Amino acid sequence: MDTAVNAAVGTELALQNFNQDQQAQNSLLKQSLDGQASHIAQLMSSVAPSPELASSGSVGTQINTYA
Repeated sequence: MDTAVNAAVGTELALQNFNQDQQAQNSLLKQSLDGQASHIAQLMSSVAPSPELASSGSVGTQINTYA
């Protein structure tokens, strides 16, 4: 009986340690992804907006084309 209880307690402690490690790794990953998202947002905001389609005429009213 004692062996089963000791094994259960040991397993529970191992799972708690594993969960704590996973939470720490998830937190680090979230911080990293948030930092990357911030950098990408800055890059995207620095890019010039694409010109609008022409509103009249026979060229440029359906498809944007760039040389």
